[in-house]
Amino acid sequence: MITVADVQHHQGMDWYAESTTAPDSYTLCLVTYGKCVYWVEGQKTIVDKGSMLLIPPRLGFYGKSIPTLFHSKYVIIFRKSCAEEEGLPLLDRTKIVKLKLGCYELVRERLRSILHQWEDKPSYYKHMTNALLTEALIYMNQEWDRGMIADEKHRHVERMKEYIQAHYREKVTKEELGEVIQRTPNYAATLFRSVTNQTISEYVHSRRMKTAMYMLTESRLTVQEVSEYLGYRDATYFHRIFKKMTGASPSDFLHERSQIK
Repeated sequence: MITVADVQHHQGMDWYAESTTAPDSYTLCLVTYGKCVYWVEGQKTIVDKGSMLLIPPRLGFYGKSIPTLFHSKYVIIFRKSCAEEEGLPLLDRTKIVKLKLGCYELVRERLRSILHQWEDKPSYYKHMTNALLTEALIYMNQEWDRGMIADEKHRHVERMKEYIQAHYREKVTKEELGEVIQRTPNYAATLFRSVTNQTISEYVHSRRMKTAMYMLTESRLTVQEVSEYLGYRDATYFHRIFKKMTGASPSDFLHERSQIK
């Protein structure tokens, strides 16, 4: 069983920390902006945006910001019991693991949700944080099992993500993404899924839902207007996708709106 012991969110240019965790605790770090540096057992490791660092138990370490560079990251301290039951190879390692994540967005969203659960402490938050961390670790293990993703593939996927960012309100096709990276449509679609663990459609919907949640809470637009803005002609379909990806209905978010005058 995976058990979260502490959740931290670091931002800034003056971070410094030394290992103070229990001898049976793991430290998981995911950098979401900039970069920072860790020294583990005397070994220097720079961790930059999109990379995770897993430090197993009983390894002494300290970390710090890189001078003048702003960075942000999530840090999860956790324990596990009965390694035989987990089936997660990363947790069996006795050395640090650094991995540039193709499924970065999926893992980041899980860690962000863990932070929110940990800070707000709703009912069953411990069960939620443990389940979310287990899911994130599964995604990371799947990438580890596939082996290191070539830098060229990372670059291709980043270019496709940039295109989606600019066109996510439109219909994004594998043909368009194939042109972006100058490869065949099927290669683009297969590469995108293998690296991100999401289909092109799933990634586009995810990007749209992030905007939808912001607009539903920070604007005065109706659900129908938000739906149309994001490219959903059928509001019923928008409702279904929103509920599937957020676990709530669009109308639930209307109650959290800021008091805009």
